[in-house]
Amino acid sequence: MTTTTPFLTAPFGPLGPVCRLGLATRGDSALSTQDIHLALERGVNFLNWCGSPDALSRTIAGLKERRREVAVCVQFEARRAKDAERELAHILAELHTDYVDMLTFYYVEELSEWEEISGPDGALAFSRQAQKAGRVRLLGLTSHQRKLAARIGASGLIDMLMIRYNAAHRGAEIEVFPVTGPRNMPLVVYTCLRWGALLQSTPDDPRGFAVPRAPAWYRFALQHPAVSVALMAPENRAELEEDLTALDEGEPLTAAEFEVLAEHGRRVRKYAGSFP
Repeated sequence: MTTTTPFLTAPFGPLGPVCRLGLATRGDSALSTQDIHLALERGVNFLNWCGSPDALSRTIAGLKERRREVAVCVQFEARRAKDAERELAHILAELHTDYVDMLTFYYVEELSEWEEISGPDGALAFSRQAQKAGRVRLLGLTSHQRKLAARIGASGLIDMLMIRYNAAHRGAEIEVFPVTGPRNMPLVVYTCLRWGALLQSTPDDPRGFAVPRAPAWYRFALQHPAVSVALMAPENRAELEEDLTALDEGEPLTAAEFEVLAEHGRRVRKYAGSFP
């Protein structure tokens, strides 16, 4: 198991400390249960499941007595209470567990969606009851909309946030981190590679510039203390093994290392599109 350092671990509310490099699946990767166990052996204990049966769900279902060593986050699609009840029952059955550590309302992109979730007969009320019953430990929200996520995070109705953040899209530093940081609200970030664009060269790269590999971009995301966990989502064993080398460096980036990454992020933002 990787030796933990303060840079690689973070408090996560009542869940206690977690490894700041988390593992996510999208339901279509080539990862096997053996691959998931490799990540666990390296110290990764934050697992984000998309809800579709895959190697990650099978691994969680087979953890048995080790289940409490792992923080399991599940993307929750329900908007109404009756749908939430069915979906949570399916999740618990699929994972062979009597609780999940986190449910995040999945891809809430419009205020009207949140109003439905948090309104009468919405999924939030049911989920709160499930939380009181011990079947859910934390409730959160996943969104690309930073201002909306920050507004909901400040409402006191959820316990954590999951948002997009990478070197090419750093708006969260202004719009989200100042909300979650003072509240000690756990924050999980995804798309740390900007859908692979940060691994590509640009026309403005300096002569002789070698584009940093994936582990550097995860470390970039972890550089900010407001980020509790950065999610990796490797497609296969080779990518997983490379991503896990981010754990070999137990200290933050130097100022010079950070600036190299930040500058490439600015170039990628220029050429890879204007997604905010």
